[in-house]
Amino acid sequence: MPHAIRFHETGGPDVLRWESVTVPAPGPGELHIRNRAVGLNFIDTYHRSGLYPVPLPSGLGLEGAGEVLAVGPGVTGFVPGDRIAYASGPLGAYAEERLLPAEKAVRLPPAIAFETAAAMMLQGLTAQYLLRRTYRVQPGDAVLIHAAAGGVGLLAGQWAKHLGATVIGTAGSADKAALARAHGYDHVILYREEDFVARVRALTGGAGVAVVYDGVGKDTFMGSLDCLRPLGTMVSYGNASGPVPAIEPLLLSQKGSLFLTRPTLMHYTATRADLLAAAAELFEVVEQGVVRVEVNQTYPLAEAARAHRDLESRRTTGSTVLLP
Repeated sequence: MPHAIRFHETGGPDVLRWESVTVPAPGPGELHIRNRAVGLNFIDTYHRSGLYPVPLPSGLGLEGAGEVLAVGPGVTGFVPGDRIAYASGPLGAYAEERLLPAEKAVRLPPAIAFETAAAMMLQGLTAQYLLRRTYRVQPGDAVLIHAAAGGVGLLAGQWAKHLGATVIGTAGSADKAALARAHGYDHVILYREEDFVARVRALTGGAGVAVVYDGVGKDTFMGSLDCLRPLGTMVSYGNASGPVPAIEPLLLSQKGSLFLTRPTLMHYTATRADLLAAAAELFEVVEQGVVRVEVNQTYPLAEAARAHRDLESRRTTGSTVLLP
């Protein structure tokens, strides 16, 4: 019988349980898949902690890669044995086997390994919508990306540099700064040692950046607004340090008629056409070598709690994969 990580109450990593599960035959529009690798993402901790409430008990995880074992009635485009990857709900990627809506799966190119796919789908599709749709980076733009050595940060830095931007990042240590510089960043600010707002202003000759991509949240949000040029775009896409404070809309006017958005991947890939287009663009830059995907940590899936502790204490860099 296959196993999966489940939780029956919200809280810290200790609420995660390794349990036997029954996977029924796939229903209409469903795939029965065997996961070969599962992605670890900060949003998983939001579901586990209750920041993003889900009905309990629940599975966990949005991202994985594996192979199709069986297809349900009405499914077209997939057959048993196909290599697939996915990066959206329903929750349940932390599992050896699971059912998945066929519309959420994409066929994985032969050149991309399961571990690579599990490391890049959610974070890579996030980088794709941030850079190509939420604010479409143009050659010559200066951009600021927080958590430059994180999973999204390393992918987005390479991609933004490829698009012709001057890429500025923040990091918490010299080692993480060096890692970010090796992945496309022109400048990396050690936020524990220097004022990142003043440094961004200095690096841009006082002009500010076109866009801030902020997955950190509470600790960086207000400062990020002060890094923007007039008519700049503030993209708050994560809460690694906690939810951002409430603000009055007038503040955006006072700081330069700024644009503020709080996007999610689920809205940007809500239609099958959008998902396929985003995945195709991601696969293209990875296969061309423009964006290198590096799995810097792996854990047995049964030890997901340990992986969560390391992620939340910022002991990880780049992408982390859980292995069933």
